[in-house]
Amino acid sequence: MNTPKYKAFLFDMNGTMIDDMDYHTTAWQKVLKEELQTSLSWDEVKAQMYGKNSEVLARFFGEDRFTQEEADRLSVEKEKIYQKEYISHLRLINGLDGFLQKAAENDIKMAIATAAIMFNIDFVVDNLDLRHYFQALISADEVSKSKPHPETFLKSAEELGVNPKDCLVLEDAPKGVEAAQNAGMDCLVITTMHGHEEFSQYKNVIGFVKDYTDPMLQQLFTGQK
Repeated sequence: MNTPKYKAFLFDMNGTMIDDMDYHTTAWQKVLKEELQTSLSWDEVKAQMYGKNSEVLARFFGEDRFTQEEADRLSVEKEKIYQKEYISHLRLINGLDGFLQKAAENDIKMAIATAAIMFNIDFVVDNLDLRHYFQALISADEVSKSKPHPETFLKSAEELGVNPKDCLVLEDAPKGVEAAQNAGMDCLVITTMHGHEEFSQYKNVIGFVKDYTDPMLQQLFTGQK
C-alpha cells in the first residue's frame, strides 16, 4: 500500500478553495468609496487584496488613520457587502469536494489557514457543509503576523500535531507561497489569480493546477512528489 507523502494539507481559502477574489475587490471598492470617499481604481484596490483587513486599510491610509474600533467596523461592513453579493455564487473550486473526500479517506489531516476573519470562514464552511473535513481553522484573529510571515501555517501545523515538513500548503497567491516557504513547507499553487511566472523565485512549489480535477493531484495520495 502506498503511503501519502504528506500528513497534512493546509488550505488557504480565498482563491484556493473558492474563487471569490473579485467579490472582495468589489466590496472593498464600495467601502472605500461610500465610507471613506476615495476613488481608487479596480486595479489599485485589487493589488492590495492580501493580508488582514486592518493591513489593507493601513496600506491605503497609513498605520495611524483608524482606531482599532474604526478598523473593525469597516472590516465587518466590507465582509457583509462581500457575503451579500457572493452568497448566490458560493461554490467550491471545481473538483475540491472530491479531493477533500479522498484526503479524509487517506487519513490526511486538514486545516484552513487564511488571512480571512472567522466571520468569513464560518460563512464558507457552514454554507458548503465543510466543517467536518477540517481539524483546525486558523483565521486572521488567531495570528499576530500575516503572510508572508509563516505564523499562520506554523500555527496550523501545531494545532494538527504535524511536523511542518510533512505539511503541503495549497495556495493561490505569491505571498502565501512565500509564507509556506518561510515555514519550511512545500506548496501547490492553484492558478485562479496569478500566473506561473509570478512564482518563479520560490523553491517550494511542487506544481501548478487550475483546479482540483488535475490528474497530477492523484500523486499526492501515492507517495510521489
